[in-house]
Amino acid sequence: MSPTALPRQEGGRRRLAYLLSAPASLLILVIYVLPIVAVFVISFTDYSLVYDGFNFVGLDNYRQMLTDAHFAEALENTLIYAAIFIPGAFFLPLLLAIAIQRRRRFRSILEVLYFMPVTSTLTAMTLVWRALLDGNQGAINNMLVGLGLDKVNWLGDGDIVLISIAMVSIWGIIGFNMVLFLAGLTAIPQNLYEAASIDGADHPLDRFFQVTWPLLAPTSLFVSVNTLVTAFKLFDTVAVLTHGGPDRASEVYLYLAYLEGFENFNMAYACALSLVFLAVLFLVAWLQTRLADRRRTHA
Repeated sequence: MSPTALPRQEGGRRRLAYLLSAPASLLILVIYVLPIVAVFVISFTDYSLVYDGFNFVGLDNYRQMLTDAHFAEALENTLIYAAIFIPGAFFLPLLLAIAIQRRRRFRSILEVLYFMPVTSTLTAMTLVWRALLDGNQGAINNMLVGLGLDKVNWLGDGDIVLISIAMVSIWGIIGFNMVLFLAGLTAIPQNLYEAASIDGADHPLDRFFQVTWPLLAPTSLFVSVNTLVTAFKLFDTVAVLTHGGPDRASEVYLYLAYLEGFENFNMAYACALSLVFLAVLFLVAWLQTRLADRRRTHA
């Protein structure tokens, strides 16, 4: 083989790699990059769905957020919901994964049962939950009455509506996070537990904090970031269950952006809301990843 054959062969492989990746790259460009660029440009205009043409208004849409009471309320509702949803969607799947991993009988059946909500259509399951949580004839309230307790207005009481929505959302994601934790637990070598027992870590809590939790750090990081992103992306459940009610008590950030864009036809303001949402979400996920990497480095 001549000295120039290898560079030519390498160049041919590189061109082939670019050619094979071109369709996927083009698809990502069309589906993700170009819409984000369009949203960025529109956010600096007064574009509306009911008027032809638009004018550039600079940062007016972003200044409007500072004085918009609905924006502040939606942001507060989102943060309250996230504070309820994230711990439940993280720790409950972890506990279930640890409990199921130790079982030898019916493990596969339990895994399928807990994972079924993930495979179900979210809108259809939310409609089922709306029937279950009905304040008058819902099955859950009927059970409470049968136990001698009072009925609860799950979706009509502003003080508990976010708790009800978080409960439905946790039910929908618990199987997915459980499977992730199961994969992480399965990858931990059993001889480490035996070594920990020899060193005196016989109690399950000692084994968990000395072996399981440190080695589960990469999986925990992925689950926590995914759960955080899912919490702030809440839209479908609110749109089906409450439509932001009662009295905007469940109007979260993305639902406000939807209302501004497709009901109030203020598409420019909706684009500005969406960009701020993406920026905050990216920043929080980045900080969470950096903190977790730093803890793992110092451990």
